[in-house]
Amino acid sequence: MSNSRNHNPGAVVAAVSASEPRAKSGDMPAATDASIRHLYVHIPFCARICPYCAFYKDLLDRSQTWRFCEAILRELDQTRRSFVISPETIYFGGGTPTALTTAQLELRQAEESFRSLRAAGFSNINVDLMFGLPGQTIDQWKATLGTSVALQPEHVSAYCLTYEEDTEFFVRHASGEFRQDADGDAEFFDMAMSILENAGYEHYEISNYARPGFSSVHNRAYWLGEDYLGIGPSAVSTVGTRRWQNVCDYRIYIDRVLSAQSPRGPGETLTDEMKRMERIALTLRTRDGVSASDLKHFAPQTNEFIALDLLRESNGNFVLTRKGKALADSVAEAFL
Repeated sequence: MSNSRNHNPGAVVAAVSASEPRAKSGDMPAATDASIRHLYVHIPFCARICPYCAFYKDLLDRSQTWRFCEAILRELDQTRRSFVISPETIYFGGGTPTALTTAQLELRQAEESFRSLRAAGFSNINVDLMFGLPGQTIDQWKATLGTSVALQPEHVSAYCLTYEEDTEFFVRHASGEFRQDADGDAEFFDMAMSILENAGYEHYEISNYARPGFSSVHNRAYWLGEDYLGIGPSAVSTVGTRRWQNVCDYRIYIDRVLSAQSPRGPGETLTDEMKRMERIALTLRTRDGVSASDLKHFAPQTNEFIALDLLRESNGNFVLTRKGKALADSVAEAFL
């Protein structure tokens, strides 16, 4: 699955990348016997810098790629001295798509790339879509969804554009050039749910749809608060109550690792309350919802949301209704 995104209306990308949450930095945790089952590898190189992306990335410098790959392997060796690593999922991502121009990411070229992947034998392909883009119309979005369904990917990620700090789009939004339309975004979102669900995709997380059996195992580990290790510049790791982030500069990262130094910065210790808040915010977005025990002190809020048809009870959990999915962030804020 991927989290790569394109800002052209109607654009669709078939890619294999992922993004991680940012965090403060921290000291190296003590060695543990616990087995780490989820590994993320951050490769930050891009052929161009997308104006909406706030994740750490840098323009591709081919003179550095071999040193970078060597540093990745060295960091993994360093990490194995402190943790037992038995990966069930490994996610490569960060700076993709790495070699495509804006024109190459239009819907005609993405379709061709998708068919090339199928012809090469790939049986599990994700398509990334984005809505709420400047100038995007509902008709364009409907056409994009229709084309995507016709390709029959196993997984579809459909994200609403957010204006992140440290991006060109944020500056243009702050200046008033771009405006966010909550009602319009809700219409885009509702259309995505209708078309994708009618095509047989399970809406298992607010931004993710999959054919039965193809939901993302790796991302589910994040949503459920499982331990994971991040390798590469800016990659975040969370093990138990400890969270840390590698330096957000691939040149410094390479120099540190190849000189046998740790690429990690200082980290933070997660309190029970911090983990509870994260768990609510993440699991509420999923098909299974959040455990009723996590919301036991919020009876007035849950009762109100049930009365407003934003939440429902299911198997001891509180789950967003179809109406509630469009207001997921607002619902979650009431419990944080």
